[in-house]
Amino acid sequence: MQFQAVDLVLGQILNYVDKDPRKNLLRLVDGAQKLVGSIYPGKNFDNFRAALNDPDNVWADFACSIIRDMDRSALQKAIMAMGYGNYIGTRTVRENREKYKCNFPYIILLDPTSACNRKCKGCWSAEYGHKYSLTLEEMQSVVAQGRELGTHLYMMTGGEPLIRKDDIFKLCEENPDCMFLCYTNATLVDDAFCKEMNRLGNLTLALSIEGTEETNDSRRGAGSYEITVRAMDLLREHRCLFGMSVCYTSENIEQVTSDAFLDLMIEKGVKFGLYFNYMPIGKDAVPELIPSPAQREYMYKWLRRVRDSRTGKPMFVMDFQNDAEYVGGCIAGGRNYFHINSAGDIEPCVFIHFADSNIRTHTLLEALQRPLFQAYYHGQPFNDNHLRPCPMLENPDCLRHIIGETGAKSTDILAPESVETLCARCDKFAAAWAPEAERIWNSTAHPQTKTYYYRDTQEGTN
Repeated sequence: MQFQAVDLVLGQILNYVDKDPRKNLLRLVDGAQKLVGSIYPGKNFDNFRAALNDPDNVWADFACSIIRDMDRSALQKAIMAMGYGNYIGTRTVRENREKYKCNFPYIILLDPTSACNRKCKGCWSAEYGHKYSLTLEEMQSVVAQGRELGTHLYMMTGGEPLIRKDDIFKLCEENPDCMFLCYTNATLVDDAFCKEMNRLGNLTLALSIEGTEETNDSRRGAGSYEITVRAMDLLREHRCLFGMSVCYTSENIEQVTSDAFLDLMIEKGVKFGLYFNYMPIGKDAVPELIPSPAQREYMYKWLRRVRDSRTGKPMFVMDFQNDAEYVGGCIAGGRNYFHINSAGDIEPCVFIHFADSNIRTHTLLEALQRPLFQAYYHGQPFNDNHLRPCPMLENPDCLRHIIGETGAKSTDILAPESVETLCARCDKFAAAWAPEAERIWNSTAHPQTKTYYYRDTQEGTN
């Protein structure tokens, strides 16, 4: 009843905003602060107001573009799922963290299937074949348990998750207070899919693309770029909310960060970009694809330039490696998210294929309380320099210690590998990046994040 009441009011608000988006969005921010100001920092609302009062602010233009470009019914449903769902979930997550003394996630990643119709260079998923899948009932159980934990955002990886699109549609329909995102190669996006996206409203896509046609297809296969761009055109025509997923490597950084690439993506209707540092996972990993320290510094500076309110682009871009200072370091192990693979293994991170629990033998709460996730809970952040957040890529000895201490087993479906084999691929980069990260960290101002530190220290207790 509360959800329906808020939904009704939101519809009236959106009609009001339409009359003068900038002016009335400003009033909406004031109302939102009165409603949820006790949960989110006051400076966030101040930043929103400053942006909307600035006629040249990129982010004000971005907000107005969302209202202008999205299907109105779908936009309302997405706001309800992301806004109302996250409001309810945030309170529950914080209460549960205090009650159970362990990590509780805002996001759960899960792989509906290991099957994929592409074979991208450096991607472990393509090697798994059609061996494993989660049943619809198992995915329904994950979401039901997750909502009890306070989790209202679910990301589908794989494999190619849209191979299971009918089941994903069902999950979206059953959980209107949750938002679902699929990372996809876009091969299964058609008119019927776009219409269903808009009917549901709480489903969005991150389409995999990597720069130019040449750099994209060299890793993702001939014709991949054309398929993805065509899907973007279709999604834009249907006024769907979607973004892009970019894996940046030592070979494609120039192309995936160029103004020409970003401008084209914005023209195609892309509203957000999720950037991932290449991780050397699996038996066919290529450590040489890890960006060099110089490239990593370039990404750090580029990210801040492209998000600048005056010089940036009207697309929300985030980089899970270089944005760690905004979330207090590593977010894996359930601190902000964890991953469930297509065999049901509950892993701390989509890039760290080790587990000591499985959805077929443990509840999600039990997994969070078991040794592997507890090691994350007590160890985070793994480095006080948040330019070195990961216990694998930048701090490989941390992962060696965690796996050795907890006895977690490799979950690699094809060829289980030892933690030593995995971490050895990261040692060279970690050693080279450490002094550069210290130089940048010590010479740059950083945000004071309102976040949780779980080390057994007075700071953590406070």
